[in-house]
Amino acid sequence: MSTTDKASTEAPQSESAVDTAAAEAAATAEATADAAAGAQLSTAPLEDSPTGPAVGIGVIGWARWFWRQLTSMRVALILLFLLSLGAIPGSLVPQTQVDAMKVAEWKRTHEFWVPLAEKLQLFDVYSSVWFSAIYILLFVSLIGCIVPRTWQFVGQLTGRPPGAPKRLDRLPAYTTWRTEKSPQEVLSYAKTLLGDRRFRTEAGGNSVAAEKGYLREAGNLAFHIALIVLLVAFATGQLFKSEGGKLVLRGKGFSNTLTQYDDFKHGSLFSSDDLPPFSFTLDKFDATYEKTGPQKGTPRDFKAYVTFSDGADGTPQKREIQVNKPLEVDGSKVYLLGHGYAPVVSVTDPSGKVVYRDAVPMLPQDANLTSAGAIKVADGYRNKSGEKEQLGFSARFVPTFAGKGQGTMLSQFPAADFPVLALNAFHGSLGVDAGLPQNVYQLDTAKMQQFKKENGDPFSQLLLPGETMTLPDGAGTVKFEGIERWATFSITRQPGSGLALAGAVAAIGGLAASLFIQRRRIWVRAVAGKDGVTVIEMAGLGRSESARLSEELTLLAVALNQQAPMAPDPVEETVEGERG
Repeated sequence: MSTTDKASTEAPQSESAVDTAAAEAAATAEATADAAAGAQLSTAPLEDSPTGPAVGIGVIGWARWFWRQLTSMRVALILLFLLSLGAIPGSLVPQTQVDAMKVAEWKRTHEFWVPLAEKLQLFDVYSSVWFSAIYILLFVSLIGCIVPRTWQFVGQLTGRPPGAPKRLDRLPAYTTWRTEKSPQEVLSYAKTLLGDRRFRTEAGGNSVAAEKGYLREAGNLAFHIALIVLLVAFATGQLFKSEGGKLVLRGKGFSNTLTQYDDFKHGSLFSSDDLPPFSFTLDKFDATYEKTGPQKGTPRDFKAYVTFSDGADGTPQKREIQVNKPLEVDGSKVYLLGHGYAPVVSVTDPSGKVVYRDAVPMLPQDANLTSAGAIKVADGYRNKSGEKEQLGFSARFVPTFAGKGQGTMLSQFPAADFPVLALNAFHGSLGVDAGLPQNVYQLDTAKMQQFKKENGDPFSQLLLPGETMTLPDGAGTVKFEGIERWATFSITRQPGSGLALAGAVAAIGGLAASLFIQRRRIWVRAVAGKDGVTVIEMAGLGRSESARLSEELTLLAVALNQQAPMAPDPVEETVEGERG
């Protein structure tokens, strides 16, 4: 074969290859254009590429990749799940800041797990390093998610709906008809109709574009911002909170200082200067109960009447504190928690001197206020050997006794209808001189002996109000003088509670908006056909597949059809002309 022939035979092959390459390039360009158009028309948010970091990208590249992963919604949900898991040990294991005594008891009963629990900081979960790390990472992740989406949303609000695509019939919701109205009239009707339905409209060329449902993304952003608000509220509450309890006898008072509390717990950044200055005196306590029927003994109403003073020089005011109706003072709330009885007991030594007289609070043991407590007389008396001994009484009180021979020391009714005080008397050392803290409601008899009767039985006695018990060996007498009432109050300060409530309400509202509001786009195109009759096309595109889009497009088409009614079919007109 000659060179010319070879060249002539290769020429068509080269041209064919060029045509093929051109066709592939055109197809690629068309696919790219379709993808770009689809991205423009889509209402779905942009997503990050799922691929990992490229090899050899350097420190900055790795930092960018890590930031993209941290601020992705997937990682935010994982961190939120980890935060929920991390809160479980805080509920199951006692916390030092909440109740140190329970922590000590837990350590005694679970000695094997104590070293592991201490290494994992399970006794201080909410201030531990690992919990704080999850908390801070979640905080940063949410902020990183919100900021770019906020700018995107602002851009969407300031932008205009995109123009109609070339082929409306390819969209999921589509309808068309012919009308004798002009294209300009149809487009004018369509723009007015869509504007009345609160669509954002944009007219251009032979079509009208409309978009609606921007509040969906606004709700989504509100939900995530509300999560940040809840995190801030939780952190504020844990760091600055304070909560204390105080038992107040009728006629006695309370001043809001640390030394006045029976128990007190607080956050790590709490300061005693944060306690608002106020005081109150318990003037009266009323409790009413059901007296008959199957609900006998059920509480009906509790009220504490106090004289309240705001500040050191505040004017005294009469106030009422009820269950779930606290007294609010400068960010703190005074709750009424419980109540009980305090028998008034006096102790006289062998010389007739009153060495003890006080109202002794008793702790309720059941719903009928069967109560237990202890009476500790540090002054005591001198025994027959001349040695100084202290007195202690293990006490049990029932407001309504069943009667002698009719039952044990269990109350039959919460009201003080038949009060009885049972005392077991001890002598020896109370242990109060050792300087160690003691439970005021329990008697430590480790260094004490119980008084004995003449027959050797332990000495105890039941007393009615006004009765006196004479102790053996001339140790003195004990008189049950009367009954007082007491009430327990909880003084709490949660600085982040209002913020948490606002965040919770905003989160619910934002979540509802993101779930029930659908973002969608509607296009109306009107062009004159070859026969001069206007062809109307309507199509809709939603963010997700939903039957509501087709229903809404149908309603809009019906409404537009009233302004631009359907023209007779050309075939029907021809048949009618031939018949005529």
